[in-house]
Amino acid sequence: MTKPRIAVTMGDPAGIGPEICLDLLADSSVAERCVPIVFGDAEVLRLCAGQTGKASDFQVVDQENLASVSSPSVIDLGLMDLEQLQPGTVNPATGKATFGYVTQAIDACLAKQVDAVTTCPANKEAMRSAGIPHPGHTEIFAERTQTENFCMAFISETISCSLVTVHAGYAEVPGLLSEQRIAEVIELTRETHKKLLGKEPRIAVCGLNPHAGENGLFGNEEEERIIIPAIEKMRAKGCDLTGPLPPDTAFTESRRREIDAYVCMYHDQALIPVKALAFDEAVNVTLGLPIVRTSVDHGTALDIAWQGKADASSLKAAVNLASSLV
Repeated sequence: MTKPRIAVTMGDPAGIGPEICLDLLADSSVAERCVPIVFGDAEVLRLCAGQTGKASDFQVVDQENLASVSSPSVIDLGLMDLEQLQPGTVNPATGKATFGYVTQAIDACLAKQVDAVTTCPANKEAMRSAGIPHPGHTEIFAERTQTENFCMAFISETISCSLVTVHAGYAEVPGLLSEQRIAEVIELTRETHKKLLGKEPRIAVCGLNPHAGENGLFGNEEEERIIIPAIEKMRAKGCDLTGPLPPDTAFTESRRREIDAYVCMYHDQALIPVKALAFDEAVNVTLGLPIVRTSVDHGTALDIAWQGKADASSLKAAVNLASSLV
């Protein structure tokens, strides 16, 4: 069987992306499962290797020969001017390069030159300063693939959470919730975990308010008006659902043993338990895309960039999960 080819975007050149890509390319256990192909700048990787003491004998291939690549490689896109590169700093030039890496990787996947895309971290401030309007990778993927129904999820063996809303302030969240949106995220979560588990997943849906609203005592009856109707609608379609659960007890160890995936109403409701319980193993996945997309679950870590301190565990987990989803 042919190994899946995974396009790995280098991420922000000033962050830890280059050094974790070097670790990925040198890992024989990853190469046994798939063919990682880094979309980035070869000179940036060599410069980072020299500064961190990592191996720099990676294979560089032309984009024209991408479909025939069969071993870990680098596609040299030449998007970063080394004179403008200052590791550990926010820079419009690195934001622009980050955007170029990811869009070219998406296009290669849509053209079936690669089987999936895994992204290293982008710096939102750098991209914004470069004039890129998207708040993050997820929105870039959705626009580039012309996808309307999608959601962000974090998947690990310890805990997996899907998000109904993502990068929105707390005051905005109630207005972004709808029965249709929650049902959509439940269905996307169901489809993905059914594929991974080979069975109907057990999904828990969290409430929005303390105590899941306490029968309308807290909040504006979001549970009664929006969340419960969405649960009942999807239950009627065969989903194995529980909820809405009070968020403060939803993630206990005993509860997690009974649950395959959670549907969470807002960013930190999902990310606090994910980061606390599975920081090094959780993988960011965009559900609903026509292509497989996974990502690390951490940021650019500018404070330790190019110092040889970065841990590539999340990137390796993301590439391995992409291989499984392919």
